[in-house]
Amino acid sequence: MTDQAQRQTQLDMAREQIIFTRDNTNLVLSDISPDRWYEQPVEGVNHVAWQVGHIAMAQYGLALLRQRGRQPLDRELMPKPFMRAFAKDSTPASSAEDALAVADILDVFNRVHSQVLKELESYPLEQLGEEVEPPYVGQATRLGALLMSAHHEMLHAGQIGMMRRLLGLAPLVR
Repeated sequence: MTDQAQRQTQLDMAREQIIFTRDNTNLVLSDISPDRWYEQPVEGVNHVAWQVGHIAMAQYGLALLRQRGRQPLDRELMPKPFMRAFAKDSTPASSAEDALAVADILDVFNRVHSQVLKELESYPLEQLGEEVEPPYVGQATRLGALLMSAHHEMLHAGQIGMMRRLLGLAPLVR
């Protein structure tokens, strides 16, 4: 297998993981009513709204920003107030009245994911092995950042799954 073919296989694998993970996240979100997204049934557990906003913010950072740098379209795609609200060390809003509307969070969540899938089609294969600046988890490469995008989202989808149970919803069976 040529280096080019191997890099294409790696990019295809990352894309498949990103898509599979989003399908899983959408499944665990599918029957959580928007009016319950800001409930915190256990103190100290981030609510569903924060989880979803955080996934969108992280996917933007890992699969867009680390791949091609900041672009003019990013101001609309990932507004700074959204990034601040859902950053790693942010404090989740205590109620829906104090926070972004669920529809707005979902809009950014879906638009970022769509942009990632669109841009993946044109990522330069020869750049997948290039190192990214710290901080990073896993591999310190552009490919590693793409893979971490999927892995990070799956971790938070698991937390949303736990929130489903704490909210009294039935477990999902595929």
